[in-house]
Amino acid sequence: MSEKRASVHWVGAGKAGQGQISTETGALDKYPYGFASRFGDDRKGTNPEEILGAAHAACFTMAFSFAADKAGVKTETLSTTAAVRLAKEGDGFVIDRIALTLEAKVPGMDDAAFQKLAAEAKANCPLSKALAAVPEITLQAKLVQ
Repeated sequence: MSEKRASVHWVGAGKAGQGQISTETGALDKYPYGFASRFGDDRKGTNPEEILGAAHAACFTMAFSFAADKAGVKTETLSTTAAVRLAKEGDGFVIDRIALTLEAKVPGMDDAAFQKLAAEAKANCPLSKALAAVPEITLQAKLVQ
């Protein structure tokens, strides 16, 4: 079993408030976020959707690499992006889509086996399972030589 921690400190009310995100590893240390970095054009901070996308992309990529290794295939390079869409719903918001895009260099693997392995990794990575309430999680996987 493994348990990781992250924390947030928030000061102020609503749109004027500002938060800081920290992780136990120190990868994020009082990293700023707020209304402008979530809904505006502030590029000095992050936002929950960006962090969720990074986590999902990382989890999926690792799951794919481990599954390939278990199948006896060595991955050379894997690059994944996750686009997380925050949509208005009633008086609030909902994450209604996560689009994963994988570009992989896996010598010796044919496209059919690659697509199958990618779909299985998407279905079985812990974050995909945790995000099962998201109505649409897509995967576009491209094998490059």
